[in-house]
Amino acid sequence: MDEQSSNLHGFIINYFGWLYHLAGFIFLVFCFFLAFSRYGQIKLGKDDEIPQYDSFSCFSMLFAAGMGIGLVFWGTAEPLAHFASPPSNITPDSGEAAAFAMKYSFFHWGLHPWAIYAIMSLSLAYFSYRRNMPPLLSSAFYPLLGEKINGAPGHLINILGVFATVFGVATSLGLGALQISSGLQKLYNIPEGITTILIIIVIATVLYITSSVLGLDKGILKLSKLNMYLAFILMAAVFMIGPTLVIVNIFFSTLGDYSNSLLEMSLQTFPFQGYDWVQSWTLFYWAWWIAWSPFVGMLVARISRGRTIRQFVLGVLIAPSLFNFIWFTIFGGTALNMELTQSLGLSAVAVQDYSMVIFAMLEHLPLGSILTLLTVILVIIFFVTSADSATFVLGIMTSQGNMNPSQVIKVSWGLMQSSTAAILIFSGGLIALQKMSITAALPLTFIMLIMCYSLLRALASEQLLKKP
Repeated sequence: MDEQSSNLHGFIINYFGWLYHLAGFIFLVFCFFLAFSRYGQIKLGKDDEIPQYDSFSCFSMLFAAGMGIGLVFWGTAEPLAHFASPPSNITPDSGEAAAFAMKYSFFHWGLHPWAIYAIMSLSLAYFSYRRNMPPLLSSAFYPLLGEKINGAPGHLINILGVFATVFGVATSLGLGALQISSGLQKLYNIPEGITTILIIIVIATVLYITSSVLGLDKGILKLSKLNMYLAFILMAAVFMIGPTLVIVNIFFSTLGDYSNSLLEMSLQTFPFQGYDWVQSWTLFYWAWWIAWSPFVGMLVARISRGRTIRQFVLGVLIAPSLFNFIWFTIFGGTALNMELTQSLGLSAVAVQDYSMVIFAMLEHLPLGSILTLLTVILVIIFFVTSADSATFVLGIMTSQGNMNPSQVIKVSWGLMQSSTAAILIFSGGLIALQKMSITAALPLTFIMLIMCYSLLRALASEQLLKKP
């Protein structure tokens, strides 16, 4: 079975890797087109509707569901990994490698992933709240399929969305479990291993199923806000006690590099040197974001009703991207500065164990133990909010678009997610998680590209809808 999955993964990477790159670029261009076109003024709902949730609540839920665990896991690990092992045309462990590491970390966690989320959530929100259709992936294809969305074609689209969501979420839950285990080992010398990870998954499952049962406002919203407060505290602490001026300089320098190289990076596959690097990083990320998009899209659509397309697109793209840039600068920039000035061996830790890197970095800062404990708590709550949100969304997707799925359905999906994450970790750890994300995302990539065309057709007919 493992051999078959590896062969399938290799086939997808070799023959469709370019597609992930192109699709990510298309989604970003399409988002900006919608925001600044005449369609930007169209409301996601009735013309007189106002947003149900304030901007901070929306941002908290969007961020907690869309990236929380991954951001903590990769915020320090990814820049150090690129620093130690960049593409073959860049000298490892050099200033050039450090600049490359920060630029590509911005790229992987900036506008492109949020554009992927925006396409899915915008389509779902528009057809649900503007056209009064069920909040299902198939509804976004009504301009192309008509009533066939209620038949086999529509069912297939929804099934593929569920499939991608399960494995996309399982990847994040797996990363979260690995990092919680590493944090507990650092704090309390609890041995890392299968048993520890299993216990973590079981406890987290109980927590997020409980939260899911409480509902969106009592569970997901409150936990998401708590997470954001903790994230701000952790960032502020590292910023103030770390190399503050260096962090500021890294931020502006990297932002300039990212802006200048955005088009090049969007289409760069390193065909002559470093394609293996692209496979391991950019393609994994694009596939991961795509696999996550039905789940994040459904949640974001739910909390975005009453906003215009322009407000929605710019809000989803700009604010979260800036937050991610700041996060990576503070944690990744601090770690890179330590390596370049003190040679603490953090990049070697990154090569061996991604989940341990942030804790290895924090122990070299004042109040390291407190910061480590805060990080573990943050990951735990991100774990709960991500799984909680996914349980809620999978319940909607498998109950014909019912926005209040039954408790039995939510509990069932909660158990399914945890089981899938555990199986993937036990069968191959991080590599298995990455392979499943890339595999699950392929059919959804085609679906999302067609979804863009379908949404454009629907928006073009808006004037027709206003005629008597």
